[in-house]
Amino acid sequence: MPASGTPRLALLALAALSLIWGYNWVVMKQVIQYVDPFDFSAIRAALGAATLFVVLVALRRPIKVGAIRQVVLLGLLQTAAFTALIQWALVAGGAGKTAVLVYTMPFWVIPMAWWVLGERVRGLQWGAIAVAAAGLVLVLQPWAMAGSGFSNFLAVAAGITWAASAVVAKRMRQDHDFDLLALTAWQMLFGALALCVFAGLHPSRPIDPTPYFFGALVFNSVFATGLAWVLWLYVLQRLSAGMAGLSALGIPLIGALAGWIELGERPNGAEFTGMALIVGALALMSLWSLWQSRRAVG
Repeated sequence: MPASGTPRLALLALAALSLIWGYNWVVMKQVIQYVDPFDFSAIRAALGAATLFVVLVALRRPIKVGAIRQVVLLGLLQTAAFTALIQWALVAGGAGKTAVLVYTMPFWVIPMAWWVLGERVRGLQWGAIAVAAAGLVLVLQPWAMAGSGFSNFLAVAAGITWAASAVVAKRMRQDHDFDLLALTAWQMLFGALALCVFAGLHPSRPIDPTPYFFGALVFNSVFATGLAWVLWLYVLQRLSAGMAGLSALGIPLIGALAGWIELGERPNGAEFTGMALIVGALALMSLWSLWQSRRAVG
């Protein structure tokens, strides 16, 4: 149960989490100058899993999990496929645009949850889906084929894969009682193993061991994985789920802003409008979730 009110420390943790995950889109975009995207995906996932197991031991959290087959499936979706798709999309796609397209995930979850879990689509969710769909069309611009159409496809596919993993995880937690951090560590380990096999079979260029390459690995494994998940668990304990969900707004915004400032990725008018519509739709979803949670408590 979240504590009453909105403690400042939890809000600071939420802001730090958004900054870490938001800026990481630029880091992931930049690092592929020095390493094959699939090699980097495999290395970062393996180091991330190792970091999470260290965190589990340090926090004295339970390590064992049940339903191994389901955890393996989750790892293949949430870590292996999702990580590979976003890193591949960043080869030709901009950091900010890719981040926004990937964060269409909540809108893919809704029909999947309706079909698999029997969850009804209610009220404001319909409006949010319509706004997000309009934004997606403007970002993709199928009439002009602006930018890399294949990169856009990969980014959207990553969002759909992420949504599928979220539905699988929700179904698993209905049937079994999992510690969130332990579940994350194990699924990341299984996903990392799959990525390592794929990267080993996929022909790639040699790694250029520059300081930026090693810095990106440290940032992804220690900050974007270990620290970020500790912050996320802290936020969930201190704030309502609806308030915690507002972090989804900051991440693509920070990714787009960092890409604009650091990489010169300036969106055209249609892309900017589309990105604004998608973020606005995310805001509607978050406010709906926040209102529903407060209504349930009241």
